[in-house]
Amino acid sequence: MDVTTALLGFTAAAALLTITPGLDTALVLRTATVEGRHRAMQAGAGVVAGVLAWGVIAALGLGALLAVSDLAYRVVQLAGAAYLIWLGAGMLRNACRAHVPDIRLVSAPRAPNWFLRGVLTNLLNPKVGVFYVSFLPQFLPAGVAVIPFSILLSVIHAALGLLFFAAIVAATVPFQRALTGTRLPRILDGITGSVLILLAVRLLTERRVS
Repeated sequence: MDVTTALLGFTAAAALLTITPGLDTALVLRTATVEGRHRAMQAGAGVVAGVLAWGVIAALGLGALLAVSDLAYRVVQLAGAAYLIWLGAGMLRNACRAHVPDIRLVSAPRAPNWFLRGVLTNLLNPKVGVFYVSFLPQFLPAGVAVIPFSILLSVIHAALGLLFFAAIVAATVPFQRALTGTRLPRILDGITGSVLILLAVRLLTERRVS
């Protein structure tokens, strides 16, 4: 495999992974519909930063610890599950409020840092780390400098993710006026919060694939 083939192959594979619905997509979509496009893009940028971080971790070989160490995997697994439960519980609290005078103020009275939440959503998922460790080496041509090329692939994946999140956010703009002051944002918070907690339970009960 030469460099051009590797780049084209990885870009195609990463594009398919990016548009596949998952936790990151749900987080950005919920934030866009409930809290607006600016915070949604902050969340998307955080997710992208998490992708880049995993790419660097995998390139340096540190991510291999998750693939071989049950303890390392379990620590990240527990931290990720606890974070998802915390995030989901917050959304469920918003959904249970009896009155919503201003959905933007009620959903985020303390102006949560959605960039940080996006980063943590990605970094605290051990499955993402194991995936990167096993996925990136498949697109490393012989003779290339492993660390720079791995980081380049991560940048490509991150750029695709940022474009995808921008498209999702743009698609929600026409509905922002309709969402403000209605019960729909609370319903979305209830659904998303429940899904996050279910994903946390699933993460806790899953075993590392050897």
